[in-house]
Amino acid sequence: MNKYATLHIMDSAYCFPVTEHDIVIRLRTAHDDMDKVWLIYESKYVFGESQKRTEMNLTFSGEVFDYYSVRLHLEDTRLAYVFYLYDGKSYRFFSEDGFSEDYDYTKGFYNFFQYPYINRADLLDSVDWMKRAVFYQIFVDRFCIGDTGKDMQYVNMKWGDAPTPKSFAGGDLKGITKKLDYIRELGVNAIYLTPVFSSKSNHKYDIRDYMQIDEHFGTKEDFRELVDCAHQRGMRVVLDAVFNHCSEEISQFQDVCRRGKQSEYFDWFIISGEKPEKDPCNYETFAACDYMPKLNTSNPEVREFLLNIACYYIREFDIDGWRLDVSDEVSHDFWRAFRKAVKNVKADAVIIGENWHDASNYLRGDQYDSIMNYAFTKCCLDFFATETMNARQAAGKLNDILARNSDTVNHMMLNLLDSHDTHRFFSEVGEDEKKFKAALCLLYLFPGAPCIFYGTEIKITGGYDPDCRKCMDWERTEKEKDSEVFWLLKTLSHVRRSYDLANGRVCISSDKDGRVLLYENDAPEGKIRLLINHSPGAVVDNGVTLEAGESFLYVEGGERIC
Repeated sequence: MNKYATLHIMDSAYCFPVTEHDIVIRLRTAHDDMDKVWLIYESKYVFGESQKRTEMNLTFSGEVFDYYSVRLHLEDTRLAYVFYLYDGKSYRFFSEDGFSEDYDYTKGFYNFFQYPYINRADLLDSVDWMKRAVFYQIFVDRFCIGDTGKDMQYVNMKWGDAPTPKSFAGGDLKGITKKLDYIRELGVNAIYLTPVFSSKSNHKYDIRDYMQIDEHFGTKEDFRELVDCAHQRGMRVVLDAVFNHCSEEISQFQDVCRRGKQSEYFDWFIISGEKPEKDPCNYETFAACDYMPKLNTSNPEVREFLLNIACYYIREFDIDGWRLDVSDEVSHDFWRAFRKAVKNVKADAVIIGENWHDASNYLRGDQYDSIMNYAFTKCCLDFFATETMNARQAAGKLNDILARNSDTVNHMMLNLLDSHDTHRFFSEVGEDEKKFKAALCLLYLFPGAPCIFYGTEIKITGGYDPDCRKCMDWERTEKEKDSEVFWLLKTLSHVRRSYDLANGRVCISSDKDGRVLLYENDAPEGKIRLLINHSPGAVVDNGVTLEAGESFLYVEGGERIC
């Protein structure tokens, strides 16, 4: 029995309530170490007199660790519990004091694990629409020109030319509204827009006026029309909140540049000196960009300023949530206030952090709902693109990713293969359509909400920024509407609408040789099974022959999807 690998943490992703009377308990053990795991539990006030026992299920199996879990329904939510483990050779209790051959329940109040009480305020409520959401990310300047009568003097590239960091193509909000039916045809029911606020750049991540829609993109009336038209089609709209930093052109920073410490806005920023200086830069910034000063979100006035912006766009335009740029560089304290403010205005507005790494400390119900799941992205790159992982290793990694967070969080994660900040995935897999389709199947079925970057449906290629931000090729879309990838995306969206994947038991594994990745979801409407052959040769699984790199997805009844 590997004692060093065994882990349980109270009030964490290993112990979390999902309703006022239901709680999930998890235990981590070494991989393939245990034969059986039981949970012994009861109200902490009667634990010494009587106990209940239930066997835990092996829920996730990583390469190094296994994760056992059980969901309990409790009338008395003042829970006390210990684990009872069997590795095929010996039995051991596991409590706060560690391992023991015996356990004295009458003295359990000293060392049992506990969840003292399920308080309604501590629950992470699910944003239910995320469970069946399919997102489409749009980099606004490169998607579509809808207002052909606007002043186009700022446009400095021909539509379709290779973009540069400072090129403008002319895409706007009216262009998105014009293409809503096209987007919906893909099965998409949620749109995530990169920033739309006043800025001098093409990407708008250096905002100079948060209360104005950028003139290159249109007006507030254009934005209202976009949101209203999307809602009429059953589609949600999520905006990009850049609250870590702003543009040097914002009026408050300009006042500080003029007046230094005499400015009422001096403490809105983090400056070492009497006033901002660029050579050398004496104020904190995004990355090393001296034109993007970092906001001091610990300042109450800054906090009020930003929270008012977040709530304004919900109240005024009825947007459906926020994606939070560079969110891991902003304090937990700010995001706690942000969540309360946003959820008070619209309870089912989703809050998605841009954290590229494990963000479990942000996902406990008091800050974000989820994050952009770049850990999933990296696993797909390692498995499909660089092939540094075989199927067994990929299955283990995907299980480890799921074990990081609660079930509630997992079903709200924003899963992606690429974005405006990465290479295009189709290029990363060497333009191999078999691998591309297999990855899309995994993306759409993995717990959470899939997000495709505009142009995925026509297999747009591209390297790192700015090459990943090419113009949408609308001539190609007419030719590609009958393509296998376009059809697959529509079909996968249909599966997500038709099957309650969030209420199915997910199992991700591989064959013993690490050649075939297997995803199964025992959804209430029927079982879904995806096989992906990672080996260089053909593989036979239950009578199904998979050629090298091929995927096989079917739903209960034997209907083959790809």
